[in-house]
Amino acid sequence: MRYVISMLLIGAALGGILVGILGLPGRISTQPPVEIYSDRYMPGMDRQPKLRPQKPFEFFPNGVSSQLPPVGTIARTAPVQTVNGPVYHFEEAPFNTGRTTGTTNFILTNPLPVTEAMLARGHQRFDIYCAPCHGKLGDGNGITKAIGDMPAVANLHDQRIIEMADGEIFNTISNGKGLMGAYGPIVPAEDRWAMIAYLRALQLSALGSTNDLTASQQAVLNP
Repeated sequence: MRYVISMLLIGAALGGILVGILGLPGRISTQPPVEIYSDRYMPGMDRQPKLRPQKPFEFFPNGVSSQLPPVGTIARTAPVQTVNGPVYHFEEAPFNTGRTTGTTNFILTNPLPVTEAMLARGHQRFDIYCAPCHGKLGDGNGITKAIGDMPAVANLHDQRIIEMADGEIFNTISNGKGLMGAYGPIVPAEDRWAMIAYLRALQLSALGSTNDLTASQQAVLNP
């Protein structure tokens, strides 16, 4: 019993000494911290060699620590050319949010120029991400409905969706809605806008008429 009491007293004394040396969490002190692992035993771990930006450094010919990228360096990001000029993916811009900057209003039309290549890309991405639920025609008759996994799927040709702003559709694709998951983390913004452009083409093909064609296009259909 005496042995146990002695060990407890010794342990308490050692703990008090350790706390006195290291201090309690949150303690403010002007003294330098106690280093358990010094550079003697773990070199480079405590004080690593580094350069401060825009400081003198004799290693480089111009004598400055900050250097320009080497010739041929490939940029990690590049701006996307929208109808309103170049936009980066990190900017608070309609291309990235689907909303008018500084407001909660959805933009009405696609911020990207609609081209044949864009529609082809949108067709491909639509078949991958949208068609399983909404069907390749966008009528809500995808495979998930056929097998009973999702008995109720939106028909993208409903008047409500036809009249919906492109920015609102972009927001739904990006963040999800109801049972629909968010595709923003896995589908780039360019592809989301391309899918919207292709959806508009699908809607036009289903609801349009020959009167919407130009005279030259009508001549091809009625030679």
